[in-house]
Amino acid sequence: MIETFHFGRRAALLAGVAAIAFAYVVPASAQTPKDTVVMAKQIDDIISMDPGESFEFSGSEAVTNIYDRLIRFDLADVSKLYGSLAESWSVGADGKTYTIKLKPGIKFHSGNPVTSEDVVYSFTRAVTLNKSPGFILTQFGFNKDNVKDRIKAVDATTVTMTVEKPFAPTFFYYCLTSTVASILDSKLVKANEKDGDFGNAWLKTNSAGSGPYKLVSWKASESYTLQANDAWFRGKPANKRVVVRHVSEPASQRLLLEKGDVDFARNLTKDQLEAIRKNDAVQVMQGRKGSILYLGLNQKNANLKKPEVREALKWLTDYDALEANIVRGTYVQHQAFLPVGFLGALSDRPYKYDVAKAKALLAKAGLADGFSVTMDTRNNSPIIDIAQALQAQWGKAGVKLEIIPGDGRQTLTKYRARNHDIYIGAWGPDYQDPHTNAETFAINENNAEDAKSKTLAWRNAWDIPEMTKKTSALVLEKDAKKREAGYLEIQKEHQKTSPFVIMFQQVEVVAHRKGVEGFILGPSFDNNFYYNIAKK
Repeated sequence: MIETFHFGRRAALLAGVAAIAFAYVVPASAQTPKDTVVMAKQIDDIISMDPGESFEFSGSEAVTNIYDRLIRFDLADVSKLYGSLAESWSVGADGKTYTIKLKPGIKFHSGNPVTSEDVVYSFTRAVTLNKSPGFILTQFGFNKDNVKDRIKAVDATTVTMTVEKPFAPTFFYYCLTSTVASILDSKLVKANEKDGDFGNAWLKTNSAGSGPYKLVSWKASESYTLQANDAWFRGKPANKRVVVRHVSEPASQRLLLEKGDVDFARNLTKDQLEAIRKNDAVQVMQGRKGSILYLGLNQKNANLKKPEVREALKWLTDYDALEANIVRGTYVQHQAFLPVGFLGALSDRPYKYDVAKAKALLAKAGLADGFSVTMDTRNNSPIIDIAQALQAQWGKAGVKLEIIPGDGRQTLTKYRARNHDIYIGAWGPDYQDPHTNAETFAINENNAEDAKSKTLAWRNAWDIPEMTKKTSALVLEKDAKKREAGYLEIQKEHQKTSPFVIMFQQVEVVAHRKGVEGFILGPSFDNNFYYNIAKK
């Protein structure tokens, strides 16, 4: 799914400290309020708080704490699904018609009851708007012209959804666990619609959910504040509010954490993590995530379009050095589009740093003297550090890399318009089925500028009709072993031919004050939950 990633170090540190001025008075002891959880985190990637539009790591983490979904999965065993708003779900004999029954008595933050009409509205809205995450639903054949016929309220607590083909049922269910499948208060959203926008402008900075928190405020590249929903149907959150502040520099986050000005530091890098382990007042928790760190090579660029150049850049990337010197403890090497933990994940790592091999490939492409190219990169650590290291590594073969830094929103917007040469960023799964990554990395149904489905393959103008056909067929395969074999085969081909330099899989590390417990760190970006955080 989901996505994300110079000024002087001293200036950055001071700026980060200044940015942590809270909307309330911090006690003289520099401890955060007892009922308030304060996090320092890089959140400049947030574009919108609308579940139908949010498609970035930070925004989707916030959204998952504001909205409920029909179905969730067990964080300890993702193969197990459980009902959140849904009491039951089933698929008919035709393999296409799904029936979902809602739990009774659940209410939105507004006090309005959660009904089947809200479910129908939420899905109809997401499909019709068809923002960045819309493809998660439209891939089942829903579109603005047929969605009202295919998603219907049978009664106040029953909804039917009719998909286009008899997909593997688990594939459909896991898509219902994604951010875009959040259920909205239709009455409240309709009251804030303008010019047929389904309340999109209003929902960028407001909320209409039923989850553990309500959005109080969001200021781009500054902060967001959530207020606890004491009436949440799963139980009152353990804290009253959560404040997440944008602190770009990891060094600033570490200083704030050690002083007690924040409870959590979310983006500490190798050096900060090694240093804080000596501090008895700070603890570290971690968990492997599904997020993949990669380079996207735009095939509109005549040089990058050459197969030999694409492969040369894979041999020019020093994965060992990047891990040891920049991302150790926060990322591990991985070179395939399916992350470890998913059905069919490929663990092979065929590429290593080999300048001679890269030079031979460049010569074969007619670029023996190298070439010049630009890379758009998020302006914070560790991404900017990786880009600078690649600049030096690639230079050994004559590839002159110009780095174009920007904040998360700027670089993502440019990338989504495919106006880049090379983009460095991360992609996180939208749901716990292999198709979530296979679709975006290995499917491009229409390479035209006005294509409806804008996957990562499309963003990099990689026209792949045969791979698209093979990858698309796997969502209809109900035999798990055959499905697994299919994904392994596609990943091997993808490693060799694709315009993606896949480098790492994330290990998320969260540093926190001792005595602040209960943060739930899930396997994906939108499975990090705040409601259980408490201070002793």
